[in-house]
Amino acid sequence: MMTESRPLAEILRPKTLDEVIGQTHLVGGSGVIRKFLASGFLPSMIFWGPPGCGKTSLAHLLASLTNAYFESHSAVSATLADVRRIVSDANLRLAKEDKRTVFFLDEIHRFNKAQQDALLPHVEKGTVIFIGATTENPSFEVISPLLSRCRVFVLNPLSEPELNTIIDRGLVYLKHSIAGDARTFLLSIANGDARSLFTILEIASELRKGQTLKKNFLKRSDPITLAEIEQAAQRKMLQYDRAGEEHYNTISAFIKSMRASDIDAALYYLARMVAAGEDPLFIARRMVIFASEDIGIAQPTALVVANAVFDGCHKVGYPEAQILLAHGVAYLCLAKKDRSAYDAYFRALDDVKKLGNLPIPLSIRNAPTKFMKGLGYGKGYDLPASATPKALQAGKYTKESLLPDKIKGKKYYIK
Repeated sequence: MMTESRPLAEILRPKTLDEVIGQTHLVGGSGVIRKFLASGFLPSMIFWGPPGCGKTSLAHLLASLTNAYFESHSAVSATLADVRRIVSDANLRLAKEDKRTVFFLDEIHRFNKAQQDALLPHVEKGTVIFIGATTENPSFEVISPLLSRCRVFVLNPLSEPELNTIIDRGLVYLKHSIAGDARTFLLSIANGDARSLFTILEIASELRKGQTLKKNFLKRSDPITLAEIEQAAQRKMLQYDRAGEEHYNTISAFIKSMRASDIDAALYYLARMVAAGEDPLFIARRMVIFASEDIGIAQPTALVVANAVFDGCHKVGYPEAQILLAHGVAYLCLAKKDRSAYDAYFRALDDVKKLGNLPIPLSIRNAPTKFMKGLGYGKGYDLPASATPKALQAGKYTKESLLPDKIKGKKYYIK
């Protein structure tokens, strides 16, 4: 019997929409792609999502379900000559066999403007059903005329439960089980990439075969071990339990290093978290909090930078996200620090908890009716005639404390 030579990811590609793991917003019961197929209509489209989220598998499946011929190329190596040949073949296929062609182009952002322009008339005429895939924002990487002729669908990163389902599917095919710590590390090292997960699992299975034949000390029925997954991935599991003490120790050291403006230590602890497979959004989220809490008004642009890092990590994922994180960490470390707004707020919050809802001064209460105005609501709020433009610009129309009477004149914000 001939041994299966295709990669595991290829073998286990979904054959029906119900077999697709994740992307329920597109292929679930009310998903737009499921509705397209039900109506018999399939437009040209662009899939935007992180590596290994199912872009290629979904394109394969759509071609299969519509009984279309599937042409697959990568924009890294495809040329204009390839495009012309695909279009010519698609025209012949449509004329002779009445069969449509799905032209799948991976990494479309690598196609230059001239190459993208060459696709335009054929996509517009419907000569091919074009499906482009990209990990980059198509608004920036795909020319507007081509973008306007395609539906853009955002594919979400696969969640941990979805990745666990993928692992189980691979184990069933390979006729293996896996140890708990090996599964945890596999989920971490795959970084949400189902293709990477399948590759590591397949290599670990092959390593098991070799060990069984050579030394006969491991049975096929024994669970795949952490050591085998580490060997397959060529990475060692660092002592970093995302739910345990080491996790909190590392993030604490990271935050305190940035607070101390120790850029070298902060980058070291960042590298520890990245190498251990920590979610980049978790790290970036803590940086956003740090920018507001510890840097505050000393350098307000820090919050802009931290938010940009978070947004960038969400768009690109690993491995590129580590560059964004390093950039952001260096900026936050070097920024001046000022916790005055943070401290002032929590002093005010402490009074709210201790004193409850103190009566708001009548002068600054809302007065939408004559009756309420008659009770003195809003009385004295009018700007004095002597208020200068400079005072108004500073937001000062009165020197009187506007706090409730019980705490009138109290200072929370201290510089």
